[in-house]
Amino acid sequence: MTRDQTLREQVVAYGLKLTPSGLSQGTSGNLSVRHDEGFLITPSGTPYEEITPNGVVQVAMDGSHAQGVRPSSEWRFHRDIYAARPDIHAIVHAHPPHSTALSMCRIEIPAAHYMIAVSGGDSIRCADYYTYGSQELSDAVMRAMEGRLACLMANHGMIATGPTLEQAMWRAVEVETLARQYALALQIGKPVLLTDTEVAQALEKFGNYGLMSRNKSSA
Repeated sequence: MTRDQTLREQVVAYGLKLTPSGLSQGTSGNLSVRHDEGFLITPSGTPYEEITPNGVVQVAMDGSHAQGVRPSSEWRFHRDIYAARPDIHAIVHAHPPHSTALSMCRIEIPAAHYMIAVSGGDSIRCADYYTYGSQELSDAVMRAMEGRLACLMANHGMIATGPTLEQAMWRAVEVETLARQYALALQIGKPVLLTDTEVAQALEKFGNYGLMSRNKSSA
């Protein structure tokens, strides 16, 4: 099996996990993996159970793609993340309930739990709102992703990244878990945040945590 076919099948397989994982519903969300001089991404408006390996769209870094097959409307922030971040080889964008609810309130996730280290920093920022699929939205995402591996998107959803689709999906689930925990804590009272030193210690240890220890690129 060629590498192209293997990656296409991975995109299909992880796309099928979005709904059972609770990360997305219907045709919402999208995912991609870096490949050749561009990336492979799920097609626009297609139910995940109907996506075939041949239906996954190869997009070049200039945005061009095969005629007659439309990539996800969000291809711009996938392209821009890959262009700016050589450490990232896979991206999952989804609309899970708790991450999206916080994004509706324009609330970032602070260091209320040591698993904030999953973001690569001391917070999961919330990108400013712009119309989906626009370059303005991509620019906002890039600002929120600076020094991070995940972010929320105002009134929209979330993004998680990684060196492989397996790790990007794992990070997406962890971000949604943090969002749920933080939303619950806000209902109880005022969450106590970790200190900068405590966050730094968590980040230092995180390289050997779970999937982080399997940090091999798929590219």
